[in-house]
Amino acid sequence: MTGSERTKMAAGEWYCCLDPELEALRITARDAVFEHNSLPPRQRGDIGPGLRALLGAAGEGARIEAPFHCAYGFNIFLGDRVFLNAGCTILDTAPVRIGKGTLLGPNVQIYCAEHHKEAAGRQAGLEIAKPVEIGKHAWIGGSAVILGGVRIGDGAVVGAGAVVTRYVAANTTVVGNPARIIRNG
Repeated sequence: MTGSERTKMAAGEWYCCLDPELEALRITARDAVFEHNSLPPRQRGDIGPGLRALLGAAGEGARIEAPFHCAYGFNIFLGDRVFLNAGCTILDTAPVRIGKGTLLGPNVQIYCAEHHKEAAGRQAGLEIAKPVEIGKHAWIGGSAVILGGVRIGDGAVVGAGAVVTRYVAANTTVVGNPARIIRNG
């Protein structure tokens, strides 16, 4: 592996999250998130100006309720009319793409980062980043957790509190920990 830690992160290789360049990017994100979470709602609008500028994309009518947290921001891509309810956290070490019209309930968590399995690797700050993709018009229930590498199809429903560890087909409903299908089509 060669290149910067950011380059390795973007390539889906093992990288060191303790890297100064990555820390500087996280500080920039924390500043934008702080502004978003601190502005009065009428002044903030759908997305605070600093956070909107940081995001990879925010479609027309996309809205993020406060409080919100993300790791970097630039890896988050929101389609038109995407709604993230209060308390959502997106650890966007890899791209997170959320399709138009998709709704995330309160406290939904999306984790792209996976830490090393060995203690020495974790102590060294080794992580690998896996993308998340959520299709159009999906509904993710409150406090659901979506792990890195997961794709959720168009129109799918993820029940409140579910832990999604693998692919969810379009128009499928999943619940539980780990999430399992209760309705197809």
